Amino acid sequence: RPAEGGRRALVRRRPDGTTEPVLPAPWNPRSRVIEYGGQPWAGVVREEGGPLVVFVDFADQRLYAYAPDGPDAPRPLTPVSDIGGGLRWVDPQVRLDRGEQGEVWCVLEEFTGPGPTDVRRVIAAVPLDGSAADDRSAVRELSDGRHRFVTGPRVSHDGRRAAWIAWDHPRMPWDGTVVMVAEITDSGGFTGVRPLVGDDDESVCQIEWDRDGTLLFVSDLADWWELQRIRPDAVAGGVVPSSRLLPPRGEEFGGPLWKIGLRWFHPLENGLIAVLHGRGSQRLGILDPETGELADVPGHWTTWADTLAVHGSRVVGVAASPRTGYEVVELDTATGRTRVIGSAHQDAVDPAYLPVPQDRTFTGSDGREIHAHVYPPNHPGLTGPEGELPPYLVAAHGGPTGHAPLVLDLEIAYFTSRGIGVAVVNYGGSTGYGRRYRERLREQWGIVDVADCEAVADALVAEGAADPRRLAVRGGSAGGWT
Repeated sequence: RPAEGGRRALVRRRPDGTTEPVLPAPWNPRSRVIEYGGQPWAGVVREEGGPLVVFVDFADQRLYAYAPDGPDAPRPLTPVSDIGGGLRWVDPQVRLDRGEQGEVWCVLEEFTGPGPTDVRRVIAAVPLDGSAADDRSAVRELSDGRHRFVTGPRVSHDGRRAAWIAWDHPRMPWDGTVVMVAEITDSGGFTGVRPLVGDDDESVCQIEWDRDGTLLFVSDLADWWELQRIRPDAVAGGVVPSSRLLPPRGEEFGGPLWKIGLRWFHPLENGLIAVLHGRGSQRLGILDPETGELADVPGHWTTWADTLAVHGSRVVGVAASPRTGYEVVELDTATGRTRVIGSAHQDAVDPAYLPVPQDRTFTGSDGREIHAHVYPPNHPGLTGPEGELPPYLVAAHGGPTGHAPLVLDLEIAYFTSRGIGVAVVNYGGSTGYGRRYRERLREQWGIVDVADCEAVADALVAEGAADPRRLAVRGGSAGGWT
């Protein structure tokens, strides 16, 4: 919320459609684990006491519990540490079945010294009764800290197994990760911890348990992030066999794990699976794993964020298009109908001033594909001088292992409404086009990305769309270096 200094607000939607903030200012649910953070909150409905929200507050990074319908203010669950960056938490999951009042299972990032690399990350259990608010020893560690990075655990439906994703420096999570699985003891500990799938050169970006005891996961072992199934107890010759849920399609069913707790797919109670998929964009579809049928959800949205959630037969996601900003969208899989239930788009300016983007594929000097979104100048009442070509701005996204989606961007409209075209380049190294495209930048950062931006600019000049004397390039973060 810009008017509140950028505070992130947790919003509640009631059954009658009205919305209200769950937490008043200055509460700011946002995690700093791995600095990029991730899922900072979780909510449950208790049989007695109504809804309960557990969240990480940005100011001190402590875990808090809060009953929105109760009289009390949020109460801390975890202590403060003066060592380095302190104690941080992310990807909380409320487990009311553990202990007398329940626990929160999540990722703990703990600094052990003053240096930025004096840090360890483990899966931990925090008691909901507040006994660990001032006592670090009351936090139970569930994993053994053997890996530098971990995600929060996913617990099987029968409560007997836990699985999580782990990786180690210097690999990034889109380079190589491993899925760890463990048995859960009666006392709530992990035993028999072992690797299941993944490797140094295989990126698994999400895991979820299905109701039949199998583990669904997304792996890029065959170049594209594809949805697969594995049965942890079905070992053949020391190898656990897995199977694709769909034949190869040349599409991504996952993405880069920049944050902890991202979701590109989610199984539903009826056996279907909500999936995000596409090549250079993410559409929402419903997959029948038995028949392999994949039906896309109708609507104007061209990109869905990696934050899928389900409730019964309903799927909730965040989606946008070249004409609309990000909205909270609900799909009723029983009827096939979609509706906007939160943050509905409102035109900040007359849509006549918005550009009409083109999703383009260019060819580099060595014949390789280069993907880009081209936004020609557009103004409802003005055109450029006769005989002149428009200036063009080439934009390079951050990351560099990132991706520029085809969605409404008023910053781009600022330029195009003033006669300046914009070309947003998903240069080699971008996600959304398979592992080989992503790895073009390996040991070639500052070479491939620069050459791809040059190639797009040259192509626009060659086809008579851009003025060769008025070209510019801009970017932020990794795109700033480009």
